[in-house]
Amino acid sequence: MSHPLRHTVNCSLLFTELPLLERPAAARRAGFSAVEFWWPFVEAVPPDRQVEAFVTAIADAGVQLTGLNFFAGDMPGGDRGLVSWPKRSSEFRDNVEVTVGIGERLGAQGFNALYGNRDNAHTEAEQDELAVENLALAARAAARIGATVLVEPVSGADQYPLRTAADALAVIDRVQAAYDVPNLGLLADLYHLAVNGDDVDRVIAEHTDRVGHVQIADAPGRNEPGTGTLPLDQQLSALAAQGYDGWVGLEYKPSTSTDESFAWLPYERR
Repeated sequence: MSHPLRHTVNCSLLFTELPLLERPAAARRAGFSAVEFWWPFVEAVPPDRQVEAFVTAIADAGVQLTGLNFFAGDMPGGDRGLVSWPKRSSEFRDNVEVTVGIGERLGAQGFNALYGNRDNAHTEAEQDELAVENLALAARAAARIGATVLVEPVSGADQYPLRTAADALAVIDRVQAAYDVPNLGLLADLYHLAVNGDDVDRVIAEHTDRVGHVQIADAPGRNEPGTGTLPLDQQLSALAAQGYDGWVGLEYKPSTSTDESFAWLPYERR
């Protein structure tokens, strides 16, 4: 790995052999200084004591929280976000304040707003209009702490409409045209983009300036780098050369134990 970018460990996919609140300290022991999470609670507005325990676990571990997903529904059950989902839009809006509040306390700079699956009870136009409103609302809240709202193309969810970088950028363009919020960025997950058949090299060449965060896993399999065929090192080097200086989220499923799955990354580069 020859690029100069820093790594952050996604503790929702890594260290799952440990209870959630023990994972930040495990990341620190493995040599990392930063972590990111999907929404770590069961509901959109968890009890205060759960929020306090989460904040404390990260602070006590001595790692930075780089990013957090907004509440996305029941991810194991197939939900992929509430942003465009009329029935659950109010849950998303209630969650924005909690998420940004955690981010403010821990210095998180990116909040991933999963768009949501298509819902047959509403037209696509209605869902897209709602998503624009909700993303603008989230972006205004994040702007108060100088943070960015991220929009992510996703693979493996047939009803999720954002599949390519162009899909996500079109949504961001629409929000920015309607509400004049500058702090929206593309979450470029190189695994999802590749699996969906996007031209990742072209995305990097043309849109690095719009990338708010990067995540990686190898394909096929979504395991650690080196287990598949993606040219991740080359692509990260290209992102850096194009001016990306943010974090690279390790968002993969370890093929062995989590600690063994870091063998591709020398300790001093973590």
